[in-house]
Amino acid sequence: AGAAFPGWAATAPAARRKLLLKAADEMDAMTPEIIATAIAETGATGPWIGFNCMLAANILREAASMTTMITGEVIPANKPGTLAMAQRKPLGVCLGIAPWNAPLILGTRAVATAIACGNTAILKASELSPATHLAIGEAFRRAGFPEGVMNVVTNAPEDAAEIVAALIEAPEVRHINFTGSTAVGRIIAEKAATQLKPVLLELGGKAPLIILDDADVEAAVNGAAFGAFMNQGQICMSTERIIVLDGIADRFVAALAAKASALPAGNPRDKVVLGSLVTPQAAEKMDRIIADAVAKGGKVIAGGTRDGAVVTATLIDNVTSDMIIYTNESFGPVKPIIRVKDDEEAIAVANDTQYGLSSAVYGSDITRALSVADRIESGICHINGPTVSDEAQMPFGGVKDSGYGRFGGRAGIEAFTSTRWVTIEDPHQHFPF
Repeated sequence: AGAAFPGWAATAPAARRKLLLKAADEMDAMTPEIIATAIAETGATGPWIGFNCMLAANILREAASMTTMITGEVIPANKPGTLAMAQRKPLGVCLGIAPWNAPLILGTRAVATAIACGNTAILKASELSPATHLAIGEAFRRAGFPEGVMNVVTNAPEDAAEIVAALIEAPEVRHINFTGSTAVGRIIAEKAATQLKPVLLELGGKAPLIILDDADVEAAVNGAAFGAFMNQGQICMSTERIIVLDGIADRFVAALAAKASALPAGNPRDKVVLGSLVTPQAAEKMDRIIADAVAKGGKVIAGGTRDGAVVTATLIDNVTSDMIIYTNESFGPVKPIIRVKDDEEAIAVANDTQYGLSSAVYGSDITRALSVADRIESGICHINGPTVSDEAQMPFGGVKDSGYGRFGGRAGIEAFTSTRWVTIEDPHQHFPF
């Protein structure tokens, strides 16, 4: 990657765009084989992996569109006869560390904009989805990228810490991005800080969904179910707290429970909504979360059962702040319902978390909904839409313990380039000595 950087940085933007578009086409063509690979590795459903491939290809196309948008500016200078400019320059080798839960989306996002900006990239694959992440590298290879521009590193789980440390410490690596847990993100940030290397972190979430008492119940139920149970709740943006005002709570909760109870769960190769969780241990964690909530007064109103790594869509009503599910990210299909008396309490509960990635508000009075949304501490908020949403051109990232920095669009250009001051001056300017 280090050896390939000078040549790739000097490659014309049109040539970079052409290769990225070709990689997108290759990703589309590889979709059937990627779906089979990712189902076997992660237990996700075919539609989820198919969506991953579609969005990953769109991320590549969006990155291709950015190659001629890496612009600078002319800045007024006080010195007479001087033209002052700010340029955007590529950083060098960019390391991307991606997780298994949305493997094509997050793996592609970790490298696409970096490469579009003239950097070379290393994707450190997840130990739980190495073949799926290797498929991203294969799409770049088939597209005809020069050797060393896009690289994929795989490793055994027991070697992860050593491999990541070596990559961060490598002098060629000039930037790191990481998507994953907050605990691991802290370690990576600390290691990068000792090397004085910038980091982009997209970490854990505990996304609140607020249902105001003037919300369209059917619309809110549909958004809640999608946000809570897509990919078995194994998404950083997954709805992790359903906060509903008392005035609408009974109607909303009954309708949501009916919808959740009807969602089929089972073999991810069959026609189901919920496939298996990524490991048996992840499924067993759901048992502990449910047991804790029930012991403290929570009521299971949908689901609550498990068959191996397959957990049904589960809702727990009457959740209180002393329960594990109130505070901890479940990262599974077990979701809390928290009843509140008014907007103020809803906002307080939404912000009662260390995380701040995604959020959503449902309500018919848009002025009111926007006022509530404006007070939620999160990097993303959707009004009358689910907490789970992603588009390649949008600025994506969180606040608080959900990380810092942004992927996507112009924010991605800022993340993967540095700003350089350049002047053209009068060679005959006056000097004091």
